[in-house]
Amino acid sequence: TLTIGDAGAEDAKIVFDGNAQDFHIGLDDSTDSLTIGLGSALGTTSHMVIDATGAVTKPLQPAFQAQPTGDNNNVTGDATTFSVVNVGFTEIFDQNGDFNHDDGTNRGKFTAPVTGRYLLGISCFFSGLTSASTSGVVAIATSNRTYNRNLNPFNVANVGVNGNYNFCILADMDANDAANFSLYVNGNGAKVVDLAGSQSTFYGHLVC
Repeated sequence: TLTIGDAGAEDAKIVFDGNAQDFHIGLDDSTDSLTIGLGSALGTTSHMVIDATGAVTKPLQPAFQAQPTGDNNNVTGDATTFSVVNVGFTEIFDQNGDFNHDDGTNRGKFTAPVTGRYLLGISCFFSGLTSASTSGVVAIATSNRTYNRNLNPFNVANVGVNGNYNFCILADMDANDAANFSLYVNGNGAKVVDLAGSQSTFYGHLVC
């Protein structure tokens, strides 16, 4: 039996002293949790935390959710793609800081920090459809491929000229690949479709 610590009010840890990076595993006395993290100091760069209830959290695991900033009116309807990467976003959360909400150039774009499988999803609420609308697509585009969901805006127009479409995909992304979502509607002959920012969301997280 090996016991680390003496039941005192202090951290108890093991530090792995590497060439380029150090890692630690230990008991963080301030939170009563078992922590695995970067460096030698507990509670500074925690990668995995197990609390006394058994709940496991990963504070730096890539995960985000954001909404377009305000409504975007007359953005599509003439088969022109409206890319939500062109508008600003309000972040609900952005764990690990991989979502670019608005830097003046790139907006609404998630960049994968590591190669892996990412769950990406959207909830897209739009209005202004007319009976002339014939077809449409809501898409999530990554650097590797584009995932489309076809919609029938003519049917939507018949039930109230509003549409709320939701879908998600499991996408393979390489490190530094980017993802965003877009919308287009065909048949109206003019840009008449409005995107409700407060009722639309883009979200995702690293699965494995």
